[in-house]
Amino acid sequence: MQQPELANVFEANRSHLRAVAYRMLGSATEADDAVQEAWLRLSRSDAEEIRNLEGWLTTVVARVSLDMLRSRKARREETLDAEVVEPNIAASEHAVNPEEDAVLADSVGLALLVVLDTLAPAERVAFVLHDVFDVSFDEIASIVDRTPAAARQLASRARRRVRGEDVVPASDLKGQRVVVEAFLKALRAGDFEGLMAVLDPNVVVRLDSAAGAPGSPREIRGAENWARGAVNFARLARFVQPAVIDGKVGLVFAAGGKLSRALTFTIVNDKIVAVEILAEPVRVQALNINVL
Repeated sequence: MQQPELANVFEANRSHLRAVAYRMLGSATEADDAVQEAWLRLSRSDAEEIRNLEGWLTTVVARVSLDMLRSRKARREETLDAEVVEPNIAASEHAVNPEEDAVLADSVGLALLVVLDTLAPAERVAFVLHDVFDVSFDEIASIVDRTPAAARQLASRARRRVRGEDVVPASDLKGQRVVVEAFLKALRAGDFEGLMAVLDPNVVVRLDSAAGAPGSPREIRGAENWARGAVNFARLARFVQPAVIDGKVGLVFAAGGKLSRALTFTIVNDKIVAVEILAEPVRVQALNINVL
């Protein structure tokens, strides 16, 4: 197969490969890097010996993504060990391509990306390949360097984590979800009155050391005080989505699919009476997060 023909075949598979990489990596830029690496490996290979080119490319992208996930995990652990504080919310927005990642995250489900980011690299790869792209466990086994039975177990553990099985009865979450989604709708619209409608007049909002700008208050009291500041974050609210956090409905902020902060709520009589905003990496990574 000549190089131009090979390039045409690769381009025909690019969107599929990018979808695979994005669901594994949660980043448009990293997904493009993984796809480009697959092309480089293909261009250096003997394409005539490849019987199933799409399968071969999917396997290569998966292996590259797995390496990137492992490298990311190692860097994250080094960051946590060094106790480096994450940048504030405004800085986070500029660390990604907001428009493109917002569109991609919407297509996948932001909360799903957040939960996937809490999985071990091999679990994430096994789950995405099998449950999303219907790749066999025999093929997955060769990618994650496990037996097919072990690959099946990886996907099973990830599936339970993603679905949040046996975490909280759905009936207990329904009322919380209505309130939290009303809050998020108002936040996205920059609707001050809408925020006031779901906040208790005496709501208390507490921020950890990484959640606010340097020198800003760590505690805000009163619905009006918080709502006036919250409406300024309407443009960032596209990166916010409801999720189950430690057994209660809350919100996760994840620009580019990378969880950087979480909001947990105490709700009484359909009003938000307390909010905790967490952004310290150690605390965020310790949260138990599931998709709704």
